[in-house]
Amino acid sequence: MTTTSVGYVALLRRNKPFRRLWYGQLVSQLGDWLDSIALFTLLLNLTGSGEAVGLLMVAQFLPGALVGPFAGVVVDRLPRRTVLIASDIGRALLVLLLLLVHTVGDLWLVYTVVALKVVLTSFFEPARSAITPDVCAREELVAANAISGATWSAMLALGAALGGLVVGTLGVQASFLLDSGSYLLSAALIFTVRVGEGQEAGGRRQEAGAAPASRALSELAEGLRYIFTHREVAWITFSKMMWSMAGGVLLLLALFGRELFPLGEGGALSIGLLYAARGAGAGIGPILAQRLFGDGQSFMRRAIGLSFFFSALGYIGFSYSPTLAVAMLCVVLAHVGGSIQWVFSTALLQMRLPERLRGRVFAVEYAGMTLATALSSYLTGRASDAGAAPRTLALILAGVFALAGLIVTLALWRGRPDPAGEPAPI
Repeated sequence: MTTTSVGYVALLRRNKPFRRLWYGQLVSQLGDWLDSIALFTLLLNLTGSGEAVGLLMVAQFLPGALVGPFAGVVVDRLPRRTVLIASDIGRALLVLLLLLVHTVGDLWLVYTVVALKVVLTSFFEPARSAITPDVCAREELVAANAISGATWSAMLALGAALGGLVVGTLGVQASFLLDSGSYLLSAALIFTVRVGEGQEAGGRRQEAGAAPASRALSELAEGLRYIFTHREVAWITFSKMMWSMAGGVLLLLALFGRELFPLGEGGALSIGLLYAARGAGAGIGPILAQRLFGDGQSFMRRAIGLSFFFSALGYIGFSYSPTLAVAMLCVVLAHVGGSIQWVFSTALLQMRLPERLRGRVFAVEYAGMTLATALSSYLTGRASDAGAAPRTLALILAGVFALAGLIVTLALWRGRPDPAGEPAPI
């Protein structure tokens, strides 16, 4: 099945609710990356430990794996716009607590705040993915996800580069203040989005309110049952988790920036530039793929698996990079692949999932992705502190990308897609 392509500018011009959601994404994600570069710099300056940064990555991802599936039940029961606004306001308040961190003895507050932020993000991200089909027509979904992916990438590139500059000139506290303000602005923008009454709560407004534990477990089980009785849906849902098994590369960007190509205080500028390269690659990937090959579902299914090999090639080159400029080019290539996998898997799920189950399936997807990233990042940090060279770690993680890509490619290329709505054994 193919969909009629919709232009990016045309979508933003004619679809006001999506445009408002997009504005919120712009400001909040810009603040996120200012915050992230500040945290990496703060931890490396206070501890000099790769494991400390690895633990930060665990705090940034593990809580999502624990809370995510149950967050999906809430997302499918409450008005999704309300979930988005509440998550933004909560994160704005939490970030302000980071202003109290000054010494190694305060590091517990960093991990606590980051973990609680991730809990709220575990509600926000599935709600944003689930509400997108409510404000976009089916033929707009690929373009909408490409815009969202490109925006995430652009904000990563701009925010990371700007984060290095802000940290290097104004200090980490300025970054935290800007991040808090960005969440408040995002909440105000999302408040202006108008979504139909039936759509906003996933068609379940009559059951809104806190569910008893047994009902919540039953609803979570319903979502899991749907995933595992639809073979293709299962592979697409967990493809982000498969990519994230090599998620320790995100820690390597900080280690390369600080240890191999240091620029600025504590390598803050070089770390920012490497993360900016990540954003540039992620912005190019899905838009280039769609322009060259279209947005047919058959192509997107096959591109998901092949995209892993772009990441593998990029990090092989990264491990041998002689200069920061070459390292940045390799990171661009690697994350062209990562973004194709992300955008196409999200669009395919939005096209296939029953409206009432979107929140739960996207929450399970988010949980798997965050669990894999947390584990990979922690192990990478431990290996670094045990003496493994960053270049060696990059080669190992490139191998993980290649193996995961082979598995996903074989799974999604064989056979026909499941008929929509019909269970198929996995």
